[in-house]
Formats: sequence, structure tokens, C-alpha cells
Amino acid sequence: MRQITIEGKDAGQRLDKFLIKYLSLAPKSFLYKMLRKKNIVLNEKRAEGKEILCLDDKISLYLSEETITKFQPELEIEEVACDFSVLYEDDNVLIVNKPTGVLSQKAKKEDISLVEMISFYLYKTKALTKDDLTVFSPSVCNRLDRNTSGIVVAGKSLAGLQKMTELFRKRTIQKYYLCIVKGELTSIKKEIAFLYKEESKNQVKVLSKETYELLSKEEQENYCTIETKYRPLCCHKGVTLLEIQLFTGKPHQIRAHLAFLGYPIAGDQKYGNSQWNKQLKKDYGISFQMLHAYRLVFPELSQEFKGLSKREIYCKPPELFEKMQRELLNMKD
Repeated sequence: MRQITIEGKDAGQRLDKFLIKYLSLAPKSFLYKMLRKKNIVLNEKRAEGKEILCLDDKISLYLSEETITKFQPELEIEEVACDFSVLYEDDNVLIVNKPTGVLSQKAKKEDISLVEMISFYLYKTKALTKDDLTVFSPSVCNRLDRNTSGIVVAGKSLAGLQKMTELFRKRTIQKYYLCIVKGELTSIKKEIAFLYKEESKNQVKVLSKETYELLSKEEQENYCTIETKYRPLCCHKGVTLLEIQLFTGKPHQIRAHLAFLGYPIAGDQKYGNSQWNKQLKKDYGISFQMLHAYRLVFPELSQEFKGLSKREIYCKPPELFEKMQRELLNMKD
């Protein structure tokens, strides 16, 4: 017999979902049979599996250790370099600075993404054990393009993952970016356009409202509305440092929208100005966009998330970004 006490990171999920992860090699039919026969019980009472687990709930497995072991794979924790700095951490949430060149989530099986780095970091710092990682997979709640640096929020517990994902989905977290663009802007403006993603090319297309309205209703269904607000922070000799506030978070939104408006981001190989990029590569050695997620503003939160209530998280831009600010925009440190 084995008894499992539910901790905060596992609370909030259905009992059957927990069991499927805990005994991942067992057929689902076996698990439901054990529940019916009361070989698996919750708080010493018969359970169906749809019950929502709460903190300190006790799951009793009236099974032999041999059976339990047979249905539990040996979890291997891959050691990976944790190429990020921690901006904030509590029992439920981890906020990090993702460097350029790192995927937020893996695209192919062999990729090492920020998710794998965070999982190893939590294991290494003993925030999560091997048993914890058997039933809970830490993950990111917002994503940045591979070559966009800055703030990424991850869930250390199921409650943290669910709450932070909900905040991003409902757009109650205010998201701000910094970028260096070609062209001079001097006023604050909120722009609305329409975006379509070509999955085969991993590229997006942006249309103005006027062009969008000329499309058939069938064609319009492929597009989504995007809203981007920009505020010039510094302007010098044909280059502007912008603060961007996102009201929608679509793939490549900032890069494609600014390029569509005539203000391509420095170093952007997909949507940028190729001639300018060649010069920037020669002068600075860059081959990726100067776009950085630098600030998050959280809404009022309570209970276990009170530490983030109305909190602002800042993240300093990479060294190369700051060098370009100084030299292209004549900005001081």
C-alpha cells in the first residue's frame, strides 16, 4: 500500500488525471477498475476519478509495490544549461529573462527549450523532486520568439500554471516591449490591423482595415485583429527606440505590424529592411531582431499570488541592445 499526500503544486486537478500521470504505464481501464474496486481511494473513501484534488488530500493505493513500480517509468532528468536569469520566484511562479537564441517551447523532440531548462533548474534547486516531475510538468505561460529576449512567466505548480495562463489569456497582465526601429516616430499611437499566419512558411501577413474589408467573408475568417500601441522613448538620425504595449499577442505581431507600418525592427531577418540589416551586421554583428520583453504589470491578486499583486517586473535589455541604444540613438547608460 502507498499513500500520496497532495501538495500545492498538484492541487486543482482531477484525480484521474493525476493517476494517469502518476502511473503513466498503466492502462486507463486498469485505473478506473481499481477505483471501482476501492483499490484506489481518496481520503479513505471510494472515488470515481472526476473529483478535484485539494491540498492535503490523501490518495491511497492498495496495490503491491511491484505493481506500482511496474506502472511507473524511471524518470530521467536531463542535465541542461540553465541559460536564463531569475527575475522573481515563489512557491507557484517562476519569472525569468529568456536570452536570444532560446526557444520558449521545443519545436522538435531533440530541442532543448526554456521549458527543459526550467524543469532542470527546479529539480537542481530542489523546488521539485523526481516524484513531483512524474505528475507535474512545469511550463511557460507566455511565449517569445526564439530571437526575442526578455520576460517569460512559468508555472512551478499546477495552480501557478493555471492562474498565470488565465491572466495572459484574459489579457489582465500588461505586456511591454522595447525595440529599435528604422524611421523617426515622435508621437504615441495605437494601431489596429489584421493578421494572417502562413503556417507552412512560419510567417505572417498584415493587412490594413481598408484592405481587410475588401476581402470576402470566407477570406476574412483566416485573419485575426491585432492591436499594438507604441510610444517613442528616443529618436535620433532616422532611428527610434520604441516602447510597445501589446493588447493582443499573436505570432510575430510586433515585428510584422511595425514593418507593415514602415518601421522595421533592427536586425529582423524575416520582416526587416535587408539593406539596413546588412549594415547593422557589419557594424554590430547582429543577425536577430532588437526586440526585448522588458516589463510586466500584474493586476491585483490574492491568496497564494499576493506576492505578485500589482507588481511590476522589469528586465534589463541585453548588452548588445544597450550598445546600439548608445551608439545609434546617442543615449547614455
